[in-house]
Amino acid sequence: MLDPDEPPAFEVVNAQGAGSAVLVCDHASNRIPRRLGTLGLAPEQLADHIGWDPGAAEVAHRLSAHLDAPLVLSGYSRLVIDCNRPLANTASIAEQSAGVPVPGNLGLTADARAARVETLFRPYHDAIDRLLDARSHRPSLLLSIHSFTPALDGEQRPWPVGVSHWRDRRFAALMSTALGHRVDGVVGDNQPYPIEEAIDYTVPVHGEGRGLHAVMIEIRNDGLRTRAQIDAWAERLATAYREIEAEAIKLGSFPANI
Repeated sequence: MLDPDEPPAFEVVNAQGAGSAVLVCDHASNRIPRRLGTLGLAPEQLADHIGWDPGAAEVAHRLSAHLDAPLVLSGYSRLVIDCNRPLANTASIAEQSAGVPVPGNLGLTADARAARVETLFRPYHDAIDRLLDARSHRPSLLLSIHSFTPALDGEQRPWPVGVSHWRDRRFAALMSTALGHRVDGVVGDNQPYPIEEAIDYTVPVHGEGRGLHAVMIEIRNDGLRTRAQIDAWAERLATAYREIEAEAIKLGSFPANI
């Protein structure tokens, strides 16, 4: 599916990072494989939040440096295949996103869908698995870095940042409290998106599915439009994480699939 000169399905940064944090970025890129053209969308549509999480990769890179944390980033647009959706979910290869039809995703054959899974989805998640397997002897806390649009379906979203969790909220509660001291506004509690097993893949599978404490960090993307804003968010997240790191590690692991 990818030509030999195209970038791979994922990028690993600082694989040997000695920090306790492990970072992932499911929607790091809005790149489309050359063979798929533009999926029938205009450049401005691909550049919008439906194509990726604007600013998230840049924050993740800077946070990796702050925390000496390994980072895995997806290499292609969520519109080709969403790396944070279970394969059975209809949004895995979305036929429309936020009301925008995606012509290149209509009427796909089983083989065409399988090609996206095997070329983009599985390699990304296999990379996360390899990284976490290599760290099985040390404490690891998983942070999935995202951004969100300030308004969706006509509703304004007031949170400058949200911290979402699956079934175990203890790590999320620590992060939310620490971030609350550093932002102007209310930190979203499982907002703008709660984590659900039928909708989300990364935290349920690589986090609690492995017995690791995990959160999804969602930053409102109107606060990620400049280098200074991106740097400031990375610094806030790093400072908040360091404040609660020792307490979060003391939470210990828990049985997978509790």
